[in-house]
Amino acid sequence: MLIRSLTLATLLAVAGPLFAADNDTPLAQEIGRNRPLIVIAPSSIDPTLVSLKKSLAEPANSQAFKERNMVLYTVVNLMGQRDGKDLDAQTTMALIRELKLGVSGETKVILVGKDGEKKLDHLGPIEAKDLFATVDQLPATEKEAAPPAPPPVEAAPVKGGKGAKGGKAAKPAAPPQPLDD
Repeated sequence: MLIRSLTLATLLAVAGPLFAADNDTPLAQEIGRNRPLIVIAPSSIDPTLVSLKKSLAEPANSQAFKERNMVLYTVVNLMGQRDGKDLDAQTTMALIRELKLGVSGETKVILVGKDGEKKLDHLGPIEAKDLFATVDQLPATEKEAAPPAPPPVEAAPVKGGKGAKGGKAAKPAAPPQPLDD
């Protein structure tokens, strides 16, 4: 029994990361729904980050941002946020890993399309109008991208409900036989 437990524990420890779904990453959850705009800055007082947030806070730019189905991700000193709401450390690290960024001391602005592909990768300051122009120039197929459809779920028949056929009750299953060590 001890050998089985150790074997199972070892298999789960080795295979556990392999069972993680690819759609657990933040950007994978946005595919077909939103266009993530990711700003990675070394500090919260970075001029690029401050000016972009100030620009997006203006009513006209805020409305244009929402019309284009964009969401703002910020990563400052490995602390992530999505539209101003904090992300946990694991989600933030998954976002950074998914972007496959190198080490850089500069502020990086990345726009990801609804199809999950990088549409803009910019170092340093950028204006909101430039971001909107990039989104407006995207091909029609990217603009119309829809989220992947969930797999169809078959409904199980309800037993004992109205309109259900009365059938013969199934025999209970025999208890499993114990294994020999």
